[in-house]
Amino acid sequence: MSKFDEKVALYKKFMDDRNLRSNTELLAAVTKGLGPSIYKADAETVSGSDPKELATVKNNFLIKKLGLTDSKELDEGIEEVMERIGKSERNKYRACVYYMLVKKFDKESVYGF
Repeated sequence: MSKFDEKVALYKKFMDDRNLRSNTELLAAVTKGLGPSIYKADAETVSGSDPKELATVKNNFLIKKLGLTDSKELDEGIEEVMERIGKSERNKYRACVYYMLVKKFDKESVYGF
């Protein structure tokens, strides 16, 4: 199994352990879109309590990557995903957060789904 496949399996298990349903192919596509950042411990996770980090998720992913318009709805969507994963969860894997945001905003088409 490649290192990439191991990461996708890790993220899939993370989602399954929290009863968060996921499509493995879409999760792999989102993970692939993150490039080498998935192999760097700090970049691999999202800090749900850091406003700067959450702004990065909103600006770089939701607005630039998914093509959404800046609105209060984006902040609410991020907050909802953080709640669903669990505020106390230390390892909020970026691939899982992004996957859930893709589903939340019905943007699977960005990844060809």
